[in-house]
Amino acid sequence: MKFGLFDHVDRGTDPLQVFYEDRLRIAEKYDKAGFYAYHTAEHHATSLGMASSPNVYMSAVAQRTRRLKFGPLVYCLPQYHPIRLFEEICMLDQMSGGRLQVGVGRGISEIESSYFGIDAADVGEIYKEYYQVIIKAMTSKKLTFEGKHFNVKNMPLELEPIQMPHPPIFTGLQNPEATRWPAENRINVISNKSPEAVRDITDSYRREWDGLGYDPEELPLLGMTCFVVISETDEKALVMGRRMYDVWYKSFMKLWRLHNKTPPLAACVETFDEMISGGKAIAGRPETVKELVDEHIDKSRVNYFVSRFAFGDVSYDEAAYSIDAFSEMYLTS
Repeated sequence: MKFGLFDHVDRGTDPLQVFYEDRLRIAEKYDKAGFYAYHTAEHHATSLGMASSPNVYMSAVAQRTRRLKFGPLVYCLPQYHPIRLFEEICMLDQMSGGRLQVGVGRGISEIESSYFGIDAADVGEIYKEYYQVIIKAMTSKKLTFEGKHFNVKNMPLELEPIQMPHPPIFTGLQNPEATRWPAENRINVISNKSPEAVRDITDSYRREWDGLGYDPEELPLLGMTCFVVISETDEKALVMGRRMYDVWYKSFMKLWRLHNKTPPLAACVETFDEMISGGKAIAGRPETVKELVDEHIDKSRVNYFVSRFAFGDVSYDEAAYSIDAFSEMYLTS
């Protein structure tokens, strides 16, 4: 079992300079505590994602940490030029000593894609093509690719990652019927659904993996995310979680409300209490949280539990308390 972190890097109430510094201090806490990896979201034109340039943010994380793996979950591939992204991935992997984790996806928000001049109908096709370009470039000295959206012939490639043939690949997965492709390509998956719904995904992935004849010992990471708030008492943790989540949810809905639309496949509801009852959030004193985390792991059959400690208007001290308490329960030998 591995333990990781997810962070939308959503804006709280502090000035941005203070906000970024606190997030980097929190990343240092993750590193010292011994968490496996730190995953962040990519969003644009919304307070939900202040790491809208993931590689800029991750280069700072790389310099402030030593062991912690990190990466976006996900790069919204249609919004990039595939060659520039390939080169930046290689640079980050080299500068971090091989710690980059590459999350790939099409981007959940058609609104954000439209700001880049991308038609929602083309997003899926562009995503698949750009993914092929990046993976092919990882194992080539010269790149030739002919596609609908990108063409290049005999382009010299001077950069390469440390992790060969490429850094570990992650993707978000919410549909148990969509596990064939990630299983075939040995891709790690993370879901933000309830433990019961995640169980459908992990069972489906394992069936695909076994059907392909792959080694069970090489099973990729099958993860779930969960908001986690820990404090001295159950009541204090719940009050904190409600306050923090209210700020986060306003950011989550901000762009959709501006355009009078509903986010697709939204796994998040309006209140923190509803998130708890749906198995997507946990709050309490350390003993309470450990009991619930263990239960979530057992129900979901994940081998990777991904906590969200930093969200909304969380302060550094509040996040640090949760991180220290969680690491003492799960990461201290």
